[in-house]
Parts: sequence; C-alpha cells; structure tokens
Amino acid sequence: MSNKGPGLFSDIGKKCRDILTKDYNSDHKLIISSSTNTGFDLNTTLVKSRGLSSGDVSTKFNYKNNTVHVKVDTESSVLTTFTIPDIVASTKAIASVRLPDYNSGKIEVHYLHDHAAFTTAVGLNSSPVVDFSATIGTPGIAFGAETSYSTSIGNFTKYNAGMCLRMPTSNASVILADKGDSMKVSYLRQLDSLNGGAAVGEISRRFSTNDNTLTVGFSYVVDWRTLVKAKLNNHGNLGALLQHELANKSFLTISGAFETKALERSPKFGFSLLLKP
Repeated sequence: MSNKGPGLFSDIGKKCRDILTKDYNSDHKLIISSSTNTGFDLNTTLVKSRGLSSGDVSTKFNYKNNTVHVKVDTESSVLTTFTIPDIVASTKAIASVRLPDYNSGKIEVHYLHDHAAFTTAVGLNSSPVVDFSATIGTPGIAFGAETSYSTSIGNFTKYNAGMCLRMPTSNASVILADKGDSMKVSYLRQLDSLNGGAAVGEISRRFSTNDNTLTVGFSYVVDWRTLVKAKLNNHGNLGALLQHELANKSFLTISGAFETKALERSPKFGFSLLLKP
C-alpha cells in the first residue's frame, strides 16, 4: 500500500505530540512481547495505576499480509480485529468487535495514495456512528479534516480541521478542534546541538473559556540507546522522561511530573519496562 503522500489526519502534528505527550505517565507498567518467524506475536501487559491493577494478553497472527489480532483483558472483554490490506489498490479494510458488547462492532476502510488519504468507519449496530476523515497534499504540506455523525441523534458530534507544513529539519501544524472551540499551533525543529533531538513549542487556546496554554519541550539523544525528554507549560506543570534501550527492542522508561507552582503537592512518577526476548 502506498504511503508516500500526506498521511492520515491523525499524523498532523504527530511529531510534536510525541515529544510532549508520548510515554509520559504515572503508571507502573510491565510489557513482555515475543514474536516468531511464522508471523505469530504474543504480548502480555500488566499495569498498576492509582492503586488498581489491570492487565491484558494479546496475540497477533499474520498470514499473507492479513492480520488477526485478539486481546483479552482483566475486565473479561475480548477485542478481535481483522485487517485485510490491498482489498483494492491502496486500500485496506479493518473489522473489529469487543465482546461481550455485540454492539461494539465496527468496520473501517483506509485509502492511502500519493496525494490523498481517506478513512471511513461505521459502527455495526442499529444506530451507528459514522466517522470520516480526509487529508490531501504532499509529503511537504497537507490539509485535513475529520468528522463524526451520530445517526441516533441525527447530528454531527465532532468536526476538526488542520494543516501541516513539513520541512527537512522542522515542521509546523495548526489544528482547529472541538467544533471550532479550540485551536492548537505547534512548531518543531530538529537541532544538531541535541544530537538529533528536537525542540518544540505549542500554543493552545479554548475560545469558550479564554484559556491559553503555552508548552515548550525538547528531546535529547544522549547516545544511540538513551533518550531524554522534558516539557514545561505556563501553568507550571513540569515533566521529564528517561528512556533507555536495555537490549534489542527492550526499553526501560522512567518519567516524572510535578507542579512548580504547587510544590507542596507530591510529584508523580511512572515506570515502564518493555521486554522483547
């Protein structure tokens, strides 16, 4: 499937979000992942969050590029996903259902081409929600929009729009979300002084409440196995993260966060260990 073009709508601003949000958490997480040459993958995840423990076991089987993914969690739900690529040129289909909720079924169609990407998702129930997104452009500049329509209420429940400009060492994006009530402008620049890392600035505004948030962050590549990230916003929320590759594709991630304007509050710490034997 071709993916040389503008990408999906969810790709707009993704690099900035990765630095400012990815892997920051206050949970304790252990993930054990294994795969075979026959296309069979097995993953086990254990999470402790706010004193509560949960977990899941997932398997993925690939056969001639077709994928079956089954996840069973501690809440006795079973999520099954079928992915069929290239049902027609540049198009793949995804069907999923989470049991025992038979009304959770959904089918998606993704179309990716050099200058356009479209996705459509429809719930498999009597009053489905219909999601649609479209992105047009080139690898250098892209414009996109997404919307959700609820047939049960006969109205649109979501519509967002955005654009992204990508350059060799930087990219910028603007996203209008929440039915036009919020706007987010972000800019990322890769810096040699950060050993291949990047600096990010993001401004978000909610028009209904006149709330503004300015967030700055960076990623620094200590060496080929170790990455450091940090972020700070104008409300005094500071976060930092250290990620180290213990072995091939096995990662230890330690993150922390505290409020610089409320030092009497206890800081939050997160721990994640991903093992791939």
